[in-house]
Amino acid sequence: MIEDPITFEVLKNALISSAREMSQALRRTAFSPNIKERRDCSCAIFDSDGKLVAQSKDIPVHLGAMPRSVRACIEILGDEFTQGTMALVNDPYSGGSHLPDLTLVAPLYSKGERVAFTANRAHHADIGGISPGSMPGLSVSIHEEGIIISPRIVVKEGLLHRESITDLLEATRTPDERLGDLSAQIAANSVGMKRLTQVADNYGWDVLQRTFGDLRQYSAQMMSSALRNHNGKYGEFTDYMESDGAGTWDIPISVAVSIQDGRASVDFTGTSHQVKGNINCPLASTLSAVYYVFIIIFGNDVPTNEGCWSVIDVDVEEKSLLNPRYPSPVSAGNVETSQRIVDATLGALASIVPDLIPAASQGTMNNLTIGGIDPRTNKQFSFYETIGGGAGANRGSNGASGIHTHMTNTLNTPIESLESEYPLRVRRYSINRNTGGGGTWRGGDGIIREIELLADTCTVSIQSERRSLQPWGFVDGLNGKSGSNSIIYEGKIHPLQAKSTVVTPKGTVIRIETPGGGGYGPPPTVEK
Repeated sequence: MIEDPITFEVLKNALISSAREMSQALRRTAFSPNIKERRDCSCAIFDSDGKLVAQSKDIPVHLGAMPRSVRACIEILGDEFTQGTMALVNDPYSGGSHLPDLTLVAPLYSKGERVAFTANRAHHADIGGISPGSMPGLSVSIHEEGIIISPRIVVKEGLLHRESITDLLEATRTPDERLGDLSAQIAANSVGMKRLTQVADNYGWDVLQRTFGDLRQYSAQMMSSALRNHNGKYGEFTDYMESDGAGTWDIPISVAVSIQDGRASVDFTGTSHQVKGNINCPLASTLSAVYYVFIIIFGNDVPTNEGCWSVIDVDVEEKSLLNPRYPSPVSAGNVETSQRIVDATLGALASIVPDLIPAASQGTMNNLTIGGIDPRTNKQFSFYETIGGGAGANRGSNGASGIHTHMTNTLNTPIESLESEYPLRVRRYSINRNTGGGGTWRGGDGIIREIELLADTCTVSIQSERRSLQPWGFVDGLNGKSGSNSIIYEGKIHPLQAKSTVVTPKGTVIRIETPGGGGYGPPPTVEK
């Protein structure tokens, strides 16, 4: 029972505002376009045990996964994690997602007692590995995807210690950019700690820490109440990953959802074993995708924190596609497989809350990385972006066109920024008309994006899905059209696989056509 609802409401909003201010500080001070322009970063506040209390509205695949990284730092670092320190981690097998996502965690102390944590996660455009951007089309070991950072102290007395990240700076192709983005992450955590301290100065740490628990309990009760409306209901669904890039095709993700006594059980029995290619999805990202679905379907008015998923039980077999073992590669699992987990979970919930479930959205992030030597500076560059597509239609509205969907919440890379920062030229950027599935409400259309390479030789990597299996329509709506990848050189078009890495000469144009979303309801009949 909340003792003082007014104070609770004030502090709830103060915590959320603090997380949002952290996110703004990170974006404003970042060096790379991927963070400062595309906003591929997330910020949150945690209690003294590492439980999520409040978050900014950033990237879904980051936010549900970050608590495992925070708790890994607490468990591994122990007494090293003192006032003025910050810890860095990206290890997918210690709570991370994929290697380019660097999480920085800062403990906050008051009178010698640890009272909270601030943390943020940002996707760095290169952290080593076999291809620029650290997102190879094909990798068969996580060691090919970049440097692995288990929890380590990298900040002492508020200052970054470069000797603690020597291996990172040696591995990355763009060390100056990495230093700049890490400095921005430090600034974001510092802003969060400052705001929390100001709130505590007004209300006292005892009140604030009690509010941490009250807020989680409040969210848990709201989520449980929403689930109770569907007690006794059950649904199941199987969707497929097209390929792992290493010779395995049509890889199943099976999920069964049951709701009883205000709790949900999500069981992935029947899902594929882990595969050779890099679409294996770390457990933290798997859980994040499940939590995201339940929040958007049942928790729109619920403050997002660890209480939301305390009433959701998720069962994932070890050594499966969604809970792989080291050293399985995972770079595409966090971005591509997480999208299919969303599709499959929504499909299962269609038997439980059919009126709330949309058709499938594009189901991919269309990851594109380009690297080489910039002729303007004679230094290495690494460009990374994800590309939007069509959103699935739902009852009452068409799907949006040309938008990032579900587990990504990023923006596009503005053409002006892309062309000024990199030896690249955007030749075309348009809606891919009539790619959304037909229906009573149409699915959104995808995008066509063409980028010309102006460096002598570039390495291009693509991680994508829905190139053969189309985003499904719902309630007799038609499927969205699948996407395609190709390169254009000397007037000839050369198709590329969904997962591919190619070395290309100057003047090559990379063409990405992204999928449309599925339609909802039967298409209108045309009178003759």
